[in-house]
Amino acid sequence: MATAPYRKQRVHVPSDMVGSEGQPWLSGRNNRAIDLGRNRLLMAGAIFLFAFSAIGVRLVELAMPFSQQKGMMQLAAGALAPVERADIVDRNGIVIATNLKTASLEADTTEVPDHALTVERLADELPTLDIKRAGKQLASGRRYVVLHNDLSPRQQAAINMLGIPGLRFVSDERRIYPQDNLTAHAVGYVDVDNNGLAGIERGLDERLRQGGASLQLTLDLRVQHALRDEMLQAVARFSAIGAAGMVMDVNNGEVLALASLPDFDPNGKLNNTDEAQFNRITLGSYEMGSTFKVFNTAMVLDSGTAGLNDVFDATDPIRISRFTINDFHAKRRPMSVTEIFLYSSNIGSAKMALQIGGKGQKDFLEKLGLMRRPEFELRELGEPSWPRPWGEISTMTISYGHGMAVSPLQMGVAVASLVNGGRMVRPTLVSSEPGERPEPGPQVVSETTSKQIRYLMRLVVGTPEGTGKQADVPGYEVAGKTGTADKQQAGRYRKDARISSFVGIFPASKPRYLIFVMLDEPKGIKETFNYATAGWTAAPTAGSVIRRIAPMLGVAPIPVEVDGAKLAAFGGVN
Repeated sequence: MATAPYRKQRVHVPSDMVGSEGQPWLSGRNNRAIDLGRNRLLMAGAIFLFAFSAIGVRLVELAMPFSQQKGMMQLAAGALAPVERADIVDRNGIVIATNLKTASLEADTTEVPDHALTVERLADELPTLDIKRAGKQLASGRRYVVLHNDLSPRQQAAINMLGIPGLRFVSDERRIYPQDNLTAHAVGYVDVDNNGLAGIERGLDERLRQGGASLQLTLDLRVQHALRDEMLQAVARFSAIGAAGMVMDVNNGEVLALASLPDFDPNGKLNNTDEAQFNRITLGSYEMGSTFKVFNTAMVLDSGTAGLNDVFDATDPIRISRFTINDFHAKRRPMSVTEIFLYSSNIGSAKMALQIGGKGQKDFLEKLGLMRRPEFELRELGEPSWPRPWGEISTMTISYGHGMAVSPLQMGVAVASLVNGGRMVRPTLVSSEPGERPEPGPQVVSETTSKQIRYLMRLVVGTPEGTGKQADVPGYEVAGKTGTADKQQAGRYRKDARISSFVGIFPASKPRYLIFVMLDEPKGIKETFNYATAGWTAAPTAGSVIRRIAPMLGVAPIPVEVDGAKLAAFGGVN
C-alpha cells in the first residue's frame, strides 16, 4: 500500500492570541520568564560573591603579622594576663629574685587507672615526689589533685611518655632566688601563691605585686658575699652558734650588706628551720656590752658635763646593794674620759653616767632611737627592752651595756648618727630614685662631739693599748669599739655564754661606712689564748671584712705615716 506524501499543515491561531508584531502571544510570555530567571541568577551570584569576599578579607586580617594587630589585642591581653611579681635587683642591677615559668602535675582521680602503679611510675621520674602523700591524694575521693609542683621541661616530657591516663600539666609561675642563701634574711621569700612571707618580699609585698620595673635595693652583692663569707669562717673557727653582720653608709643610712647566721635557702631546698629563719640583725635584741660606752661617752661630752681630759676615779670597784661593778682589765687608778674609753673601764663609765642621771641618760638614748623599734622596710623588727623602774643601778649598768637590750640594726644606726657629724640617719634597703636625696635627720649631737667620738674610736683600733686593735687595716683609718656581754638565761647571767661584738667605721677622719659584726656564743681557741671576748673574735672578723670590701667601695688607702699623723692631729680635740 502506497504511503501518502507528508503534507505540511497550517495551525490556526486565533486573532486574540497574536502579538502586536505578528508573533504568537505565548512566545512573549516565555521571554519574560527567561529574563526573570536571569535576574535571579545574577542576584544569587552577587550574594555569593559578597559572602566569599568578606571571608577572604577576614582571612587576610588573620594572616597579618602580629605587630600590625598589636593595637587591637592590647586590651584583651592586658585584661587576661596576670601581672608578674616585679624582680628584685641589687644596687648594681644583679638579679636577686625573679620569676620562672613552670608547671604542676595534676591528676583526675576518676581517670587514673591504677593509683599504686601510677605513684610508683611517677616516683621513677620525680625523685622528690612524696609517695605517701601522692597515694593519699589519689585515694582521697577528690576529683582533681596536684601531685607535684615546679616540674622542669625534661620532667614534663618524661611523664608524658609514661602515657598514664588522667594526668595533665597546669601552667604555673615560681619565684626563684638565683643567689640562694646569700641575701636570705634581707630579701626573704614567698609562699606557693607568691605572697611575701619574710624580708623585703613581705615588707614591700604590695609594691612587688604591681609588677613593672625591678625593685632596686641598696645591697651590694660583692660586699654581701665578703661579709657573709668572713662570718661563716668566724662561726666555724670559734664554734659560735650564730652571727650577725651589717655594712651601712653612715651618711644616708643605705644598707650595703645584711647577714644573719645560720641562714637558709629561700628556694626551699635546705635548712629552712625556725632557727635559720631568725634574723639576728633586725629581730634579735641583745645586751651589747661595752659598745654602749660610745653612747655613754657621747652623752657626757655633748652635755658639757666633762671633757676628754676630765678625770674620774676608777681605783676601786663600785659596790651597791648586792652588786659589784669591776673592770675586766683594771688599772686601779683615776683615769681621764679618754682613758676610760680606751681601756673600756666599767667603773669610770658608771661614774660618768651618774653625772647625768637616769632621766638624762634615758632621754639621750631615746634621741638616738634606742628606745623604740626602728623604721625599716623589713617587718621582722625586735623591740628594745630596758629596766622598769630605771634606778641608779640601771643607770650605771646601762652605761657599759648591761640591763638594756637593742637590735644590731638599732646599734648601727645610733653609732652612724654619732659619727657622721651628729645627724640622725634612717636605715633603708631600697635605693632612692635618681636625683632624690633623703631629708637630713635631726641633729642629735654637735659636730664637735661627733669628731671627739671618732677620735676615741680610732684610739681603740689604732693604738697598741686599744681593745679593738685586731680590727685595724693599715691605710684605712679604721675606728671602732668592742663589746662583750654575758648572756642571760632564766633571769641570770651565764658565765659560759656571751655575745661578742664590734662596731666600727672607716675612714675615721671622714667616715663613709659603718661595719657591725656580732658572734653568738663564740668559744676561745689556742690562738686567742682561750679568750672569746670581742677583741679576739669579733674585731679580727670585722678587720677581715674591711680588708676585702674597702677596695670594692672605692676607699683609697693612705700611707701609714699619713694615717699616724691624722691620729695625732685628732688629739687636738678637746
